[in-house]
Amino acid sequence: MDDGRPLFIQIAEKIEASILDGSLAEEDRAPSTNELSAFYRVNPATAGKGINLLVDRGILEKRRGLGTFVAPGAQHIVRNQRVEEFAQHYLDPLLAEARAIGLDTDAVLAMLRDRNAS
Repeated sequence: MDDGRPLFIQIAEKIEASILDGSLAEEDRAPSTNELSAFYRVNPATAGKGINLLVDRGILEKRRGLGTFVAPGAQHIVRNQRVEEFAQHYLDPLLAEARAIGLDTDAVLAMLRDRNAS
C-alpha cells in the first residue's frame, strides 16, 4: 500500500474496487475506520479520510449508530467515474496523437480491431 499516492486515496480506491467487482454490494456495511486502520496499518484518521472521500462522492453513506454502508447506485457511480478517467488518461491522448500524425477516427478504430484480433 504505498505507491507514492496518499494512503487515504489508496484506501478509497480499494473500497471502490470491491464495490466495482461486487465483493462489496450496495447496501452492505462497509469496513469501519478502525477495521481499515488495523488492516492497512494506518492511522484511523487516514482511514476515516478515505471513507469520507467516498461519502462525499455519494458512494458510501453513514447511518447514525449503524455504521457506513454502500450507497444505492454506488457501483454505477464508480463505473462511470472509471470510464471517464479511462477516457481522459488513455483515449484523449491517443486521439490527440492520432490527429497529430494524420489518422482519423476510423483508422484508429481499424487499428484497435486489428490489434484485438491478434
